[in-house]
Order: sequence, then C-alpha cells, then structure tokens
Amino acid sequence: MGKENPLLVPTPELLRSPFFSDMSVLEISAITAFLKQRTIKQGETVFNEGDTGESMFIMLSGKLSAFVRRSNGTQYRMFDIKSGDFFGEMSIIVHEPRSATLTAMEDTDIAELPGEDFFRIVLDHPMIGVKMLKAINNVQNNWLDQTSRHLSDLIRWGEGARRRAITDELTGLHNRRFIDDSIKDRFEQGSVGIRPMALLMLDLDRIHGINERHGIKAGDKVFITVADILRTYTRAGDICARFSGDEFAVFLPDTVKNDALNIAERIRETVETRKISVPHTPDAVDQIEISTRTSIGVALAPVHANTKEAFFLAADNALRKAKEKGRNRVELAE
Repeated sequence: MGKENPLLVPTPELLRSPFFSDMSVLEISAITAFLKQRTIKQGETVFNEGDTGESMFIMLSGKLSAFVRRSNGTQYRMFDIKSGDFFGEMSIIVHEPRSATLTAMEDTDIAELPGEDFFRIVLDHPMIGVKMLKAINNVQNNWLDQTSRHLSDLIRWGEGARRRAITDELTGLHNRRFIDDSIKDRFEQGSVGIRPMALLMLDLDRIHGINERHGIKAGDKVFITVADILRTYTRAGDICARFSGDEFAVFLPDTVKNDALNIAERIRETVETRKISVPHTPDAVDQIEISTRTSIGVALAPVHANTKEAFFLAADNALRKAKEKGRNRVELAE
C-alpha cells in the first residue's frame, strides 16, 4: 500500500481533523503515538471494496476518491476525501468488509491507525476513547443528514419526473399514456366481468381559426380553460387527459349510460357558453372575449367494448359521428 514512514507527531493537518476536534494537544499526542504515515502513489488503492477492515485512516494531503462496483462490473465514483477527513473507522468498529475502493488520484499521504491500537486506546485511555467515538458519531450523523437531504432531493426529482411522464405540461391534465394504462388496468382487473365505465372523446371545433386570428397563446388559453371545465364536471376518481392539440378524453369508471351522457352534455354546454379573454390579434394588447365549441363521442363498456382498443375505437367513432352531424354535439357509440 505504498511507502510507510516513522510514527507521526501532531501536524497542522492532524490538528484540523474532525477526529481531534474535542481533544487537547496532549490527547492528540497520545493518539499520534500509534499512527503510521503512509504515502499512496497515484493509481494505488488504500483498500478495495470487500476487503477486511483492519485500520482506520486520516487524510493528510493529496486526493482520494471512493469507487463502488456496479452490477455490470464498472466502477462508479461516489465521493472524494479531503485533507483532515478520517475514513475506514466503521469497518473496524462493526467488523464489516470495506464498502468501497479508495484510490489515490495523485500522490497522497495518509495516517493509519490499526484497529488493535484503536481499541487499545479505548480500553487504556477511556476519556480519549470517548472523544474518538463521539467524533465518529458526529461525522456519521452529519453524513446521514447529508444523505437524507440527498435522498429527499432524489425523491422530489423522481416525483417530478413521474408527474412529467404522465402529465400534459400546458393544462396539468394527464396525458394519453396515463389514461391508456388506467383503462387497460380496468379491463384486466378481476374475473367476474367488466364493471360499467364510460369514455368521452372530445375535439374542439375549429380551434385552428382561433390560433390564426388571435395567436398561439390564445389557443393555449382555450386549452387551459377547457381543462378547467373538465375538472369541474368530473369526480375525484375520473381521469381527464389531453392527448395532443385540441383533442381531450375523459375516463369515467363505474359510470352508466345516462350519467355519462349527462356529464358530456354539461361539458359541451359549458364550453360553448364560457367566455375567454384573448388578444384581439396575435400582437395586440387589447383583449376580446371569444368562445369555442366541442364535439363529444361517448362509449360505454362493456356495452360497446370488451378491450381497451375497442373502447377507444368506439369513442372515436362516436366523436366522428358528432362532427359529421354538424359539430357541437354529443353522440353515443353504436
């Protein structure tokens, strides 16, 4: 493990170490009598992951990095060790293998305290031993706090990523992927038959004209308004989704024909009567109130479909029928 030098005397690097933060110079001198200084050449390791832990160490100078082995055999760099840090103590305390490989990224000097000397100090000098163990405990608690914060950040990032994966960014509604999976799960649940459910497919009528006359931001405002209307007229367990552009869907679990048609009609009527303030022209500051209309197709399961694919197809066909009959209407699948 590199060149071994004579026993150490207290140095500035040692005095700055958290390991000695609560000790007097005399107590530090008592410990350094057991320390050995080692020089680790660049590329050499202090110890390897899985090795038996027989010593703890204090970083004096240089640069060490900790690596762990991934399942595919590659090494992942976990963290770096800076001057004054101590490491390796948990392996000798709990008699567990090294959890990482410590590699010198440049020529590095460390101080080694063998495990047998660590416990000799604890037994022969209990006051010093208590301070050593307290220092270790403080560092471990700090590490746990940092790890906890890091895990919390990862959890928040993961939740954000999950929301982004299933949510339409503009409207806050779910996306097609989420409603697809939800409907698929309902068709695959249980063996006693498909419970009643309904699917509404909505298409905003002539939204492209709004974009041309008033600008893309006006169209976005229409989409956001329609999303709010869908949330207003649906229940907590219902799923509202925006597929893309002006196409929306609403999945209504445990819903029969009349209830589904009533919900669809309330949505259609509210979309038609809701006034939306948008720029008069794409670059204008002054606002104008507009409204839009929607065509809605309604499909029921198991009446019209016994699979997710057939369910969507039935609702799409009903939506097409609503458009062919003049738009701004609700049609039930056949």
